[in-house]
Amino acid sequence: MPGAGPARLLAELRAVPAPASSQEAVSFAEHRRRYPAPPGPRRNGDAPQIDLIDLIGRSGLSGRGGAAFPTGRKLDAVVHGRGPAVVIVNGAEGEPASGKDRLLLRRLPHLVIDGALLAAAAVGAERVVICIDRTSTAALASVRRAVAERAAAAAGAEPAVAIDVAATPPRYVAGESSALVQWLNNGPAKPTAAPPAPRQRGVAGRPTLVQNVETLAHLAQIARFGSEWFRQTGTPGEPGTTLLTVSGAVARPAVIETAIGTPIEHILASAGGLLGEPPALLIGGFFGTWVPTAAARHAPFSRAGLAPLGAQPGSGVVIALPEGACGLAETARIMAWFAAESAGQCGPCRYGLADLAAGAASLARPHDGPAAPSGQVARLRRWADQIDGRGACHHPDGAVNLLRSAMRVFADDLAHHEQGWPCRGASAPPALHVPAVHSAWR
Repeated sequence: MPGAGPARLLAELRAVPAPASSQEAVSFAEHRRRYPAPPGPRRNGDAPQIDLIDLIGRSGLSGRGGAAFPTGRKLDAVVHGRGPAVVIVNGAEGEPASGKDRLLLRRLPHLVIDGALLAAAAVGAERVVICIDRTSTAALASVRRAVAERAAAAAGAEPAVAIDVAATPPRYVAGESSALVQWLNNGPAKPTAAPPAPRQRGVAGRPTLVQNVETLAHLAQIARFGSEWFRQTGTPGEPGTTLLTVSGAVARPAVIETAIGTPIEHILASAGGLLGEPPALLIGGFFGTWVPTAAARHAPFSRAGLAPLGAQPGSGVVIALPEGACGLAETARIMAWFAAESAGQCGPCRYGLADLAAGAASLARPHDGPAAPSGQVARLRRWADQIDGRGACHHPDGAVNLLRSAMRVFADDLAHHEQGWPCRGASAPPALHVPAVHSAWR
């Protein structure tokens, strides 16, 4: 359920009792009472709305999907492509620990659609495709109802921009921008390393904007309230609010909205506070970084604030490792998930991740006495160095980053594990939710 925070994206949910997961979406009529219709996309042949791109650029909005690329620059790059553009709403949300995009799609689909149509107007697109993981059935149903509501409200008038809803394969890398483009072009939902980039030639060979769900919701608000309004919260370098999924050893796991730069201890308090004394926080999700709780408490949740800890906001995830759990064992489970989610397109991913996962599992496994393979830690470090930066996409880089942070943060446990004397938590039941792996790429 949404938690406390600035009344921006989640403002429309505050009058609705919990739990949010079981509630209906805000209707089109209700949505329009708060948000008047945005400037309509222009008809075929009309110029892109450069003034809207300038507005988004002045706001300082950056992507909320993980990379944090400046949204205004992304829009501008697509505008300079050849031919009518396509807008992809990336609602795949492959990060297992994140729930923010599904919440928006489920409860506020019209805010996301407004943002998508505004983005289409900005880049001169004729088509919007809303991509949602096909296992997210509630989000898919909500968005399809929202598209039907708009069609009914238009009383049969032909829309300036076509809106399609696509149910995508439930794989982690299927949500990568080039993977979505390849899938929409009837290929496998796997990343493509070769140029051109989607912004140059994407869906059906057209310049394609791939934008995260939350980013488009913010874009809709900026078009309504202005760039200066957006910059009234957050930091000068990273303005606005952000949605965070907070879970693990907290009293009330939640999706919360907070100003960028809010100290992590305040974020944890918005989720009811910590349970016990968690030794570490996983910042940024499975693709993120373990950080000691004591070091993270006062850190601002922003790229600049987390950088001294070696972490990044990523997809907006904070997981508190329960007291008594083994961070190495939990990391080994996630490493196995990374290996199973590989697209199998390159050696570092296909073979390297399998070796890292097997090595991490061996190290984390309880033994009766000194039985861990000698030199296992040194081998894991060497393998990580050989994999880092050499994959066809960034999937293996995320696994390497997670493993390195675990070996650093849980160094004392690591020494005991290597000697064959794992901590008590190594035999404990799993503490973090690691999802099952789906086999389908189509």
